Amino acid sequence: MAVLMHVDLNAFFAEAELLRHPEYRGKPLAVGGKGRRGVVSTASYEARKYGVGSGMPSYQAKAACPNLIFLPVDFSYYEMLSSSFFNYLKRYSPLVEPISIDEGYVDITKALEGVEDPMGFVKQVQRGLLLEIGLKCSIGVAPNRFLAKMASDMKKPMGITVLRRRDVPRLLWPLPVSSFYGIGRKSVPLLQKAGYKTIGELAEGLKRGDPYLVSFFGKNYREVLAHAYGQGNDRVEVVPAEPKSIGRSLTLEQDSNDPEEIESRLEGLCLEVGATLKRERKEGMGVSLTVREPSFKNHSKSLTYEVPVSDGKGLYEKALALYEEFFLGISIRLIGVTVFSLRESNSTDIQMSFFDYGDYEKKDATKLMVQEWNRRLEGPVLMVASQVSKKKDGTK
Repeated sequence: MAVLMHVDLNAFFAEAELLRHPEYRGKPLAVGGKGRRGVVSTASYEARKYGVGSGMPSYQAKAACPNLIFLPVDFSYYEMLSSSFFNYLKRYSPLVEPISIDEGYVDITKALEGVEDPMGFVKQVQRGLLLEIGLKCSIGVAPNRFLAKMASDMKKPMGITVLRRRDVPRLLWPLPVSSFYGIGRKSVPLLQKAGYKTIGELAEGLKRGDPYLVSFFGKNYREVLAHAYGQGNDRVEVVPAEPKSIGRSLTLEQDSNDPEEIESRLEGLCLEVGATLKRERKEGMGVSLTVREPSFKNHSKSLTYEVPVSDGKGLYEKALALYEEFFLGISIRLIGVTVFSLRESNSTDIQMSFFDYGDYEKKDATKLMVQEWNRRLEGPVLMVASQVSKKKDGTK
């Protein structure tokens, strides 16, 4: 039987910002657009206590939490941390499949052979990630992808949940149907209206072949049935097929023609595509932007460039230019961005710990290391040698 981990970084953008802004730790923090028409991309857990969440308009977030600290999205920084995150996971198993910039599956079946304390092994993965890179994560351990994903969502932040098939009736079925991975937000009210409020109720209806559910799920019916009873795919796709293009799309919660909201969502999509480009060691010569109107009419514009696109920041600049030239003012239901005409990139992977954040900020890495340890020790216990010399000379 396979043993998979689903590793999910907790409040990734917010935690990434706290690494270089430790003065904000313990305070409500949001990453996203600060303007009245901006949108929250990620909120810290302190902010979530006030009801602040991803996708919330910034003005609503500020009203819910007047002391909320807003910071802008930083593509390059998050991509660098994401690369470090996945390289770290590969220490424990070569079978790592990134799912997005902040989550992935790890097959630890062989890694656990001969291990007397499997839970200790998983705890070490979690603890080492926090100590070496500074990122918090939740981990789900299960025999297949679906259960591992469900398990990682059960305890946040810094939770570890083991979800076996025999645990499904006790741990999975009492959960609300809204927590069922793969069931969209718009589908939940329809299922609830039909009398399916928990996963257990849904499992029972699926098993008896309720015609409503057969019609509702269509070709996905058997897969949903299998998931409801703890069965599913246990493969981790380490080497995916060679991509001809890499893209992401997003359906908005509500149709919008608000430029700031749309640009904020586009920014997030570009960040994910940029992270995928880096993981695949690809760069593209073309960018395509697609939008769908509320009438479901699709529009797409593409351009090719002499200089390849290789990261989220560069992609956003080009995608934003396409949006402003062709789609500004159009009411949008869906937006998507794709990089095409891919080729091998010359960039190399970067494994970064908190000792290296100074390189990113063009600061002295040793000073940042000392600052980090002083933060952990809650006082100015350490200093670099140059600071000692200066103090002896009487200079500041």
